[in-house]
Amino acid sequence: MSEGVRTPVTQRTVEQIKAMIAIGEVGPQQRLPTERDLSARFGVSRGSVREAIRTLTTLGVLEVRHGAGVYVTALRPDDLLEAFGVLSEVSPDPTLLEVLQVRRMIEPAATAITAARATDEDLDRIGEVLDRLEDTDRSAEPGDSGAFDLGFHRRIVECAGNATLSAVHAGLSSPTLNERVWAGHDAEGIARDLHEDHRRILEALRDRDPEAARAAATAHVLRVERWLRAHLRP
Repeated sequence: MSEGVRTPVTQRTVEQIKAMIAIGEVGPQQRLPTERDLSARFGVSRGSVREAIRTLTTLGVLEVRHGAGVYVTALRPDDLLEAFGVLSEVSPDPTLLEVLQVRRMIEPAATAITAARATDEDLDRIGEVLDRLEDTDRSAEPGDSGAFDLGFHRRIVECAGNATLSAVHAGLSSPTLNERVWAGHDAEGIARDLHEDHRRILEALRDRDPEAARAAATAHVLRVERWLRAHLRP
């Protein structure tokens, strides 16, 4: 049952279970009380409890282990924000443009943090991803360029050391959109511009220059944003 059509009883039950987790009554990786116990505790039907559990499972808060019961997940940011990733996968072009605008707010900040704190090993791995991206693009393997581009940016954000930021960024980074962007740039013969952007970002990271890294990342996302705006479907 979706958020918009959830019954008041089910919604209240969802909130009560979340409250149990929030106060530590049941924590990550711990078993939830049975449907019968929750039904008696909250004064609702077992069907309402079952629906609330289904809702929280969809949101990544609970997981059903067949034969063992219902457990709270590890509550990692990537689990809780997994459904958020659908936004950039199925949204119409105008919403994708908004997604890119939000990405332009957070990705440059994350890139600046990485410039300040990344290890030499981190930078080597980022550079290896970029090398693979450029090699793949030269070999014109369909779809692979977008995948490696996504890996390049996600690796940079991961090096900022904030799991929640990484999860949000992953939700804003659509493989489908990346493939469209690379296909469009290839068709127009300007994929080189994206590669130059990447090299400027990596150079700023290796120079340990947060402001240069921020500027290079901003320019790169803005380039993609402008491309999408120019190619919006009517």
